[in-house]
Amino acid sequence: MRLDVQPWGETMAELVTAARAAESAGAGVVWAPELHRNAFTTAAALAAATGQDLGVGTGIALAFARSPMLTALAAADLDELSGGRFRLGLGTGVARLNQDWHGAEFARPVSRLRDTVAIIRAVLAGGDPIVHDGVRSIRVRGWRRPYPPVRARIPIYLAGVGPSMVALAGEVADGWIAHELCPPSDLRDRIRPALEAGRARVRPDPGTGGDGIRPVRDSGRGPAGVRPFDVVAAACCSVDPDPAVARRRAANVVGFYASVRSYADTFGAAGFGAVCAAANTALRAGRPADDLGDLIPDEMVDAYTIAGTAQECLARLKEYDGLADAIKLSPPSYGLPAGEVRHAQDRLLDLVGSVQ
Repeated sequence: MRLDVQPWGETMAELVTAARAAESAGAGVVWAPELHRNAFTTAAALAAATGQDLGVGTGIALAFARSPMLTALAAADLDELSGGRFRLGLGTGVARLNQDWHGAEFARPVSRLRDTVAIIRAVLAGGDPIVHDGVRSIRVRGWRRPYPPVRARIPIYLAGVGPSMVALAGEVADGWIAHELCPPSDLRDRIRPALEAGRARVRPDPGTGGDGIRPVRDSGRGPAGVRPFDVVAAACCSVDPDPAVARRRAANVVGFYASVRSYADTFGAAGFGAVCAAANTALRAGRPADDLGDLIPDEMVDAYTIAGTAQECLARLKEYDGLADAIKLSPPSYGLPAGEVRHAQDRLLDLVGSVQ
């Protein structure tokens, strides 16, 4: 199983240094998220600073906050900059983020994302005219990108949590990226069946294997002749000789999501409804969303993160074997001072290096 890294840095220079360290440790892909930084700008910095054996992806960029055409142009530029190493990871985000933060439409998100992918692929294919009618539409005539593409096809990954969005990823994308809190049991019982349902709707592609997508590989599931598909699990990974310290570093990550109403049903079904209620109450009382870890019991940290000694974390990684092609690991950073995040990231990279 490939180990990917979502590097952290207080400055862009530090972020680039962390990506180089991940490359030296043997990571397969470095992923650039979009929350406090622009995912495409970060991906450009990572691509320019790393070598040809390391993939670079957006993990994830917001799909609705930009026009599909601008997203396609950014992807083409990044694929050129990286020498064919770029992976376009897209996700919808939640309604409030789109509408209140970005003034973006969010209605019918599954159909909207389907149209977004179709338009991006049409723009990257370079035809004239470019026409697509749907929840998102485009009509472009008399335009062609005058620069030769690095590859015939840039791989597109979709993030998804609900069954319809996950199935869409299986149907229209080249890969799926997990939410940061996605334990192996959820991957096995809920995600894989939805992905396979989507994959079953894919029409065989006569160009499979010849389009230069690398190193995306088939997980061994899906119809014969269908384009390879990359299943990328994700986890906050906190490594320390003292497992209690490791768990406390990761607890704020779980606390952040426990305070968000969108995840209440998921946590409630796992028996953590009371914890979520307490986190939400604390948030409404004025506590920072990234500093709720003291409300999170160890069993909840263990359920949703990889935290403990190096040996304990290696054992947890093995639980993803056969369920994912890769796992995107990120150091704990929520509510922690920068020096502690640096230490946690160094231990994470040591763990990656010990495996690769």
